[in-house]
Amino acid sequence: MFQNTITSPPSNSQSPYNILQHNQHGFTLIEVMMVVAILATLATIGMTNFISYRERTTITICITDLKNIERTILVYTLDNNSLPSSLQQAGLGIPLDPWGNPYVYNTVDSVPPGKRRKDKSLVPINTDYDLYSSGPDGKSVAPLTAKASRDDIVRANNGSFIGPARNY
Repeated sequence: MFQNTITSPPSNSQSPYNILQHNQHGFTLIEVMMVVAILATLATIGMTNFISYRERTTITICITDLKNIERTILVYTLDNNSLPSSLQQAGLGIPLDPWGNPYVYNTVDSVPPGKRRKDKSLVPINTDYDLYSSGPDGKSVAPLTAKASRDDIVRANNGSFIGPARNY
């Protein structure tokens, strides 16, 4: 007759059972490097977005400051029937832009015609007064198309435009 006997697996180290029972502990170097590469990519994207956001926020703060200064100049003009000769005379002291540079205010009468702020057609951008920030680089020249003026935040068209010179 047939006998049912169960044989046990061989006990040597080459047994397939021993290979299956081997547990891995930890990560391989390649796995760790992949995780680091993914984290570095995400951090780069995040930093780029943060820097862009910070720049837009700073420009918005500057535009708001220029609008507030413009309102103060308007109140002074209505009270005194003339433009102030300086921001100090309007009661503003020496206001600084978000980059730490003083805002620039010049009445049209105080600047020679050749030195007035001009657009791309070399036409003066205001007929009453110029009010602007020199931007992050702190440099500015009369034509808005000049490299030093492209990052300026300007008041143009007698106040109907306030924003980056590159957008005017």
